[in-house]
This record gives sequence, structure tokens and C-alpha cells, in this order.
Amino acid sequence: MRAAVFGGGYVTVILLISIVESQALDLLRGTGTSQNPLSAPKVHCWCSSYPNATLCTWPKTPHFRTTHYIATYSERHNQASTKECHLLPPGSSSSEQFWICQLPNLKLLTDYIINITAVHSGRSSSHLTSFMLEDIVKPDPPVDVRVSPTNNRKLLVEWSPPPTWTNLAIFPLKYQIIYQWENKGTRRSVNLGPYENTTVELKALTPGRPYLFQVCARELLGLGKCSDWSMPVKITIPRKRL
Repeated sequence: MRAAVFGGGYVTVILLISIVESQALDLLRGTGTSQNPLSAPKVHCWCSSYPNATLCTWPKTPHFRTTHYIATYSERHNQASTKECHLLPPGSSSSEQFWICQLPNLKLLTDYIINITAVHSGRSSSHLTSFMLEDIVKPDPPVDVRVSPTNNRKLLVEWSPPPTWTNLAIFPLKYQIIYQWENKGTRRSVNLGPYENTTVELKALTPGRPYLFQVCARELLGLGKCSDWSMPVKITIPRKRL
């Protein structure tokens, strides 16, 4: 649904997207002069350690030092009880280009609505997102990935769980491995798993061929999504037995 009023020199845009399968809802509202509208924040929320570490982020704008943000959240069916996010502004380094909103102590199996409103020079623009914690689980990538050759031309792949996943004993993780190589100029890949252990021995790989290995982590019961892939590790299987 879209609406526009040009007579008074203002533009209001409402975009409603409803995704029934994931019970997600995004609502963008922008209000400003028709010559210089204020863009709604592009908000992304995820839970990096179920159930106690949920963040929402959005990129800073060119005039971020003069843009004020109001960030609130509430249970979808109890919007009378609204709480404020703990906001962390972007840093000065190039790696800190996002605003961060921390959402502590969210309830399990509960729909939430978060409202991020940007205010700049008398104009405002809001992004509303509805989510259930279980739908946005996404661990950080595994760390310390190691690939080493063993006897009989096998490879031992090892890694450590993401240190930010703090409830490993209660909410275990499972893992997938992807390895890639080039064959006559064409990149090929194999995806293996899931594995519950953090050590896997692989065989039937070609000696003398370079491979790239990466690992991703996901909550054991399949909540949310797999993490981003870990940093790639390159190894070539020796042509001779060790």
C-alpha cells in the first residue's frame, strides 16, 4: 500500500510486507519534503546466542552525527508495555559503520515489534519490524578452523564453536562443512553435514589439488539460520603418504 500527498510539499510512503510463514512484518514510514525525503533505516535483527543476545543494526547515514534515533520494542500483543533499546552509536573506524540496538532478556516463543525512528532536521522516518526470537537465531561463525593431512591421504578438519554462543550446554550447535576447488577453470564445491562434533575426517580427495574449507554453525534443532561461513582455510593434499 502506498500513499502520496504532494499539495503541501510533503510525501508519506507506507510499505507493508507480511510474510505469513515466518510471522514477520516490516513497516516503513517516511515523512519529509518532496525535494529531500528522509530514508527509513534499513534494520536487520538477529540472535547470536539463543536466547539472551539479540541485536538490531542499521547503517549510519552521511549526516549521522545530526540524526537522532528513537528505538523502542514491545511484545506484539502487549504494545502498552514499551521498552527502549540500549543504543550504541557508530564508531569512528571504518569497521564500525552501524548503529546497534541491544535487546536483552526477550521471552521465548513471543512475537516482538521493534520501532526504529530516525529524526533529522524536523523530519522523521520509521522502520517497524515484527519477529519471533526463534526465527532470527543466527550464531556467529565457528573459529579456529584447522585442516591437516593424515595418513592414507585423508584430511582432518577441526574447529571451535563461536565464543559468543554462551549456552552451548543447553542449546548445542550443529555444523556444516563446505570445501571448494577449481577444475579446468570451473569452481566446484561439496557441502557436508550436519555434524554435532567439531572434528571430521574426510577422504577421497585428490592429491596435489588445492582446496578451500569453511564451516558454519546452526542451532541443533534447526532454529533460525546457519551462521556466515568461517574464514576459508586453504590446503593441498600431499601427493605422497605422510
